[in-house]
Amino acid sequence: MNGASREALAAARESLDALTDNTPVDATKLADELAAVTALLDREVSLRRVLTDPAQSGEAKAALAQRLLSGQVGGETADLVSGMVRSRWSRSRDLVDATEELANTADLTAAQKAGTLDGVEDELFRFGRIVSSSTELRSALTDKAATATAKGTLLRSLLGGKAHATTERLVVRLVTQPRGRSLEAGLESLSKLAAARRDRMVAVVTSAVPLSDRQKQRLGAALAKLYGREMHLNLDVDPSVLGGISVRVGDEVIDGTVAERLGEATRRLAG
Repeated sequence: MNGASREALAAARESLDALTDNTPVDATKLADELAAVTALLDREVSLRRVLTDPAQSGEAKAALAQRLLSGQVGGETADLVSGMVRSRWSRSRDLVDATEELANTADLTAAQKAGTLDGVEDELFRFGRIVSSSTELRSALTDKAATATAKGTLLRSLLGGKAHATTERLVVRLVTQPRGRSLEAGLESLSKLAAARRDRMVAVVTSAVPLSDRQKQRLGAALAKLYGREMHLNLDVDPSVLGGISVRVGDEVIDGTVAERLGEATRRLAG
């Protein structure tokens, strides 16, 4: 997002934080209701265009949102959405993306309050690795011919009782309502959102063998110093790297593996 939409999203995030921090609102219920609004706006193109029409006053759009949502969702959700449509959005699609982000954030807030946020972060990362290593599972979860109900049932059989409830809810929502994203991109976005709940960045660390607790602590401290923010480490073991570690933070890769050094030496010899 850029321009007006970025500012509108920032305001919406502040409203959600104020609501979940200062009131006894049920964050899980709020997440469900915001997800329902996301599905409505995603499906009804003409509606979201009306709600983001710059020619209409913010109050008129907020009143319309209240009328549509009254009796369908709780007052907190209706008020959040009404506040969002008062803002100016660069594209109507940005309103849908923002509402979806608030839904996911509400679920992650519930996990944070329950003390399970770290576990959810780790489970999202591990599930992504499982999907990337299983062509059969990925095909089943992304099959356009399969119904959302069938995909949800499959995920609940895989995750039910084995992962935190928040992880299950987030993954089921992502798979059954992909909204044009790849599964991998959606899982990465959720991981970043989870890290942001603690103002942390995510570093994907690949090593030939598992790191010790001391190594993880030293690496986390070094990366935090380098980037100026607390770092959450998603750890992956890949024997093909031979030795050393590779660290990816966003689009930046710090590669200190033996495989990369051998590859570089080969490229120099070939040159």
